[in-house]
Amino acid sequence: GQYADLAYPVLIEGESGSGKDIVASHYLHRLTERRDKPFLALNCAAISPTLLEPTLFGYAKGAFTGAHTAKAGYFEDADSGTLFLDEIGELPLDLQPKLLRVLENGEYQRVGETQTRISTARIITATNRDLRQEMKAGRFRPDLYHRLSVFTVAVPPVRETGLDRLLLLEHFRKHCAASVRAEPFTLAPDAQSLWLDYTFPGNVRELRNIIIRLTARYAGQAVAAEQLRAELDYPDSTPLPPAGAGLDAAQPDEVRQAARQHLQRAGHLNLDTTLELWQRSYIEAAIDLSNGNMSEAARRLGINRTTLYNRMESWNRP
Repeated sequence: GQYADLAYPVLIEGESGSGKDIVASHYLHRLTERRDKPFLALNCAAISPTLLEPTLFGYAKGAFTGAHTAKAGYFEDADSGTLFLDEIGELPLDLQPKLLRVLENGEYQRVGETQTRISTARIITATNRDLRQEMKAGRFRPDLYHRLSVFTVAVPPVRETGLDRLLLLEHFRKHCAASVRAEPFTLAPDAQSLWLDYTFPGNVRELRNIIIRLTARYAGQAVAAEQLRAELDYPDSTPLPPAGAGLDAAQPDEVRQAARQHLQRAGHLNLDTTLELWQRSYIEAAIDLSNGNMSEAARRLGINRTTLYNRMESWNRP
């Protein structure tokens, strides 16, 4: 908090799924003097490398095939707010000098333009990679690293957060309930103890997905320990599958039965929002299981890489 209001860049380091985006959006933006200015987030791993430059800096009309009109990029849209670049270790080497220029003097150009523009946005970046090792391997510029890491924040994995797990529970259960227009669930005392004992190997991402499932199944209810245990990833547990999870497309009866059970538990839900939450959860899980390899993640999901990028890009802007 001591440098939350400063304009200097901040580099957030932590394991995959540890909640680096929450640190950026909440603690380094919403609790600062920039709270009324835009907060834009871009996952550098979710954008095709060839599209990163026009996405960040914008482009002029006719700059490339399909550029029928000029378009502002993230730096321009962020104005004097905050621009959060997640997975900064994925930034292509040839694009790194252009980001360095913005960090040094605020200057950038739209693709296909010679006019120099000035950005006044605060830049926050995050990575689950060891950028020092990336520098040694020649994949990340040392000068860019030193400009990005004026301040660094290490985000601990959920297993090391102790009672803060209850704060995360409170944050996400209210958010998820509001997103599907349902009443938040509560945890019975025995379930609360189980929650504090669980290590959450998938970090905040797993924690959030568990809360999504609990919201869908037990909205407005008190969740008992055994109901919670069914959602946790214990080696000896046999949780009830969410709608469609683990079922082949060739088993429509089983899919239908799982959906029926899900809806009976939930009572009511917003179908579009629920499906969007499930899709995002599966995509994030596939990327985690593939160690960030987007081609492998796409194969796991049975889609091509372009489709995967397109679906992830839809998360970045409202």
